[in-house]
Amino acid sequence: MMLRLFLIGAILFVIELYAFQAIKTLIKLRWVLISYQIISLFLFVFILYSFTQFDRSVGQTKQTMFTMGLLLVVYLPKIVMTLILLGEDVFRLAAGSVNYFIDNNSNANFLPSRRKFVSQIGLGLAAIPFLSLIYGIFEGKYNYKVIKQAIHFPDLPDAFDGFTITQISDVHSGSFDNPEKINYAIDLVNAQNSDMILFTGDIVNTHAKEMHPWIETFNRIEKHEYGKFSVLGNHDYGEYVTWPTQSAKEKNFEDIKKLYGQIGFQLLLNEHTFIEKDGDKIALVGVENWGKNFKQAGDLKKASQHLSKEDFKILMSHDPSHWNEVVQYDDKHFHLTLSGHTHGMQFGIEIPGFFKWSLAQYVYKQWAGLYENLGRYVYVNRGFGFHAYPGRVGIMPEITVIQLIKSKKLA
Repeated sequence: MMLRLFLIGAILFVIELYAFQAIKTLIKLRWVLISYQIISLFLFVFILYSFTQFDRSVGQTKQTMFTMGLLLVVYLPKIVMTLILLGEDVFRLAAGSVNYFIDNNSNANFLPSRRKFVSQIGLGLAAIPFLSLIYGIFEGKYNYKVIKQAIHFPDLPDAFDGFTITQISDVHSGSFDNPEKINYAIDLVNAQNSDMILFTGDIVNTHAKEMHPWIETFNRIEKHEYGKFSVLGNHDYGEYVTWPTQSAKEKNFEDIKKLYGQIGFQLLLNEHTFIEKDGDKIALVGVENWGKNFKQAGDLKKASQHLSKEDFKILMSHDPSHWNEVVQYDDKHFHLTLSGHTHGMQFGIEIPGFFKWSLAQYVYKQWAGLYENLGRYVYVNRGFGFHAYPGRVGIMPEITVIQLIKSKKLA
């Protein structure tokens, strides 16, 4: 732990040195430079101290989220400045080497002085993540978007042509701090008037008690004609804290499972149920969490026992790596999988229909939106809540509305 903090501190110190060089190139007032150094030192010490106070028996708190937000707001812009000035240093070193060794100009300074316009460019570019992160904390994390997605299936039972499903995922209720915004989001959910609603896991960050202040709010989600169903996410197992006893962990897990029922959702634990409409039916399958790098409690074989390849199946599986690693290759042909988990890293760029980027794509092949392989689809919800960083930039909280469409069979 101390070695990790030392390495983090060393990296932050180098970043501070470069950022100060950019400031010093542009500003000559001594009192401004001293003030900048004092404030930077205070923030540096505060952030390091706050991380040393993290209590693994408690897990994420409002204080740890504040610290993570402060770390990003302070140092991501400085990292941008560091990269710009580091690039200039490479150029200065190359120019100095040419002057000294090739042109034999030994009287000149080996390194040319920094250029003011480079520092100006660095500060200008640094302002982009700084302002974006501030916006993400105060506005972005509750900037809910309703995303509608039609998906076509040639073998969809006739009665389900046009059937609508609202999906929410990754509530992370322990992070909420604005009841008015959450009530607004619940109103958005109800306004979709879907046939069925599905919740694909992570009702809390760790502890069941995190959801207690929000049970009444989430009970405002109206009954849907064809039901309200849910599965567990990786955070629902209490894996990321140290528990005093195994029995305390198990009790918390049982309490979390009860939470889903307390807000009116039927929790599917490696099992399936049939949704029937006008004489036709589809299978709704729900597995416990299965992640390539997280808990693997999901049992697809058990959940789909007695189902055939011909049955139309919708699978709820929290982590999209399950689809990537297992589900898309399963012989039973799961038509549509609904996942969440990634949050799109809560940071990225999205221009609908044109461009989509996030650091999440370097971790998950399917990280936001719809993906398809051989007629098997997975939709990854960007998440209802937020975790770790108390904000969202570019990747907004999502309420998904999926419409199932009966399409003609290909010749």
